Amino acid sequence: MRIEYDWDTCIGMFQCVAEWDAFEKDEDAGKAVLTDSEECEDDLFVREIPEDVELDAKFAARACPVDAIAVYDDDGEQVV
Repeated sequence: MRIEYDWDTCIGMFQCVAEWDAFEKDEDAGKAVLTDSEECEDDLFVREIPEDVELDAKFAARACPVDAIAVYDDDGEQVV
């Protein structure tokens, strides 16, 4: 599974931070940061999700009030 995070869409509610420790607060920017990710487009960050934290990643995506986070399965289908 992989997760995509749209930094530009984020409004800094930090609900994702509470759900998965791969997200951290950037108080200066007022946005979350997806650790260990790569920027694949302007402000779109992607990383693989380890199997043991897939549920946490899904909760983080569901908790985002502006849908800045999406989770995809290994076939590329969006699951959250």
